[in-house]
Amino acid sequence: MEKKTDKTNVMRLLDAKKIAYEAFEYDASLTDGAAVAETLGQDPRSVFKTLVTVSDKGANFVFCVPVCATLDLKKAAKAAGVKSVAMLHQRDLEPLTGYVHGGCSPIGMKKRFPTFVDESALGQDKLCVSAGRRGRQVRLSPADLAAFAGAKFAPLI
Repeated sequence: MEKKTDKTNVMRLLDAKKIAYEAFEYDASLTDGAAVAETLGQDPRSVFKTLVTVSDKGANFVFCVPVCATLDLKKAAKAAGVKSVAMLHQRDLEPLTGYVHGGCSPIGMKKRFPTFVDESALGQDKLCVSAGRRGRQVRLSPADLAAFAGAKFAPLI
């Protein structure tokens, strides 16, 4: 049983909405998504990274894709209904979202941005996303994640 102090803000937000999840902890020095999935004993197709982009008009969008996949920026822009998107500069991530690189979660950002989850998530019973801190993950159903984050499923890879 986790101590209350071990809970991340993401976990507290999920608890408040009574959304079921499992919490995982791993060595925060691991930065390779496939290694994180292996360490957690999870299929890499069910462990998702959270990527923040900026559009040609300056709007921000959040995309969640499997850790072993690459976000297709053209598909991302199409899903978001904009001409183009580019990855947000790493230095801008924390001021914008409240999360550091490697600990960015689609849940509990400072501001809610339009969020998209790769449609491959629909083939998973559960998926893992960052719990808002390096070395922490939460595993929940794709439907619960989408409902909480206001996310839409789209082809992104």
